[in-house]
Amino acid sequence: MADENSGYDKKEKSPLGDLVVSNSNSHLRAEGLIFLIGYMGCGKSTKAKQLAHRLECPVVDLDAEIVSKSGKTIAEYFIEFGESGFRNFESEMLKTFDYPKTCVVATGGGLPCFFDNMDWMNANGTTVYLQMEPAALVSRLHNRQKRPLIKDLNDEELLAFIEVKLEERNPFYMKARIIVDAFDLDAEQLEETIKNKIS
Repeated sequence: MADENSGYDKKEKSPLGDLVVSNSNSHLRAEGLIFLIGYMGCGKSTKAKQLAHRLECPVVDLDAEIVSKSGKTIAEYFIEFGESGFRNFESEMLKTFDYPKTCVVATGGGLPCFFDNMDWMNANGTTVYLQMEPAALVSRLHNRQKRPLIKDLNDEELLAFIEVKLEERNPFYMKARIIVDAFDLDAEQLEETIKNKIS
C-alpha cells in the first residue's frame, strides 16, 4: 500500500514536473519522472526498460550512467574511492543528470538511503518501491561478483545480510509514493498500479 504522506507534495511544482496522467486510453500517458527504487536484485533495471517501453518514453539507468561518466565499473569505483566516495558521486549524478522531460529512472539499491536523495526524488518525480522478500532476493542474486557489497557471500550469509540491510533501508524505501510487490510483477501490472495510485 502506498504511503500517502511520503514527502511528496503535489502543491510544490518541481522544475522537472510532476507526473501528469491522461486516461484517454488503456495506457498510462505520463509526463514527468518515475523513479524505481528497491534493494539490489528486485528488478529495477529490467522493469524500468519494460515500463518505459509501454509508456513510449526514455529510460535512464543511473548505475549505467555512473559507469559511463567515470569510466569504471561500480565494483572498481568502490575499490578505488570506497563506499563514501561512490555515494557522493551517485548523489551528484542523481541531482545533476540532464533528464528528459518524461522518463523512467532505475536507481541503485542504496541510493535512496543516503543524504537527502529520497526527499529529492519525491520532490522531483514519482517514486515507486519495488518491494521483495529477502529469500526471493537471494534467489535472484546469482552473479554477485559485479556487486561489491555481496560478492563474497554464500546464500546463507547473503540472506542474513539482506535481512539486516532491509531493516536499515526500509524506513527510506517506505517513503516512496507507490509501493508494489515486485515478485512476479510484469510491466503491465506495474503500469496499472502506478495509473491507479496517481489517478
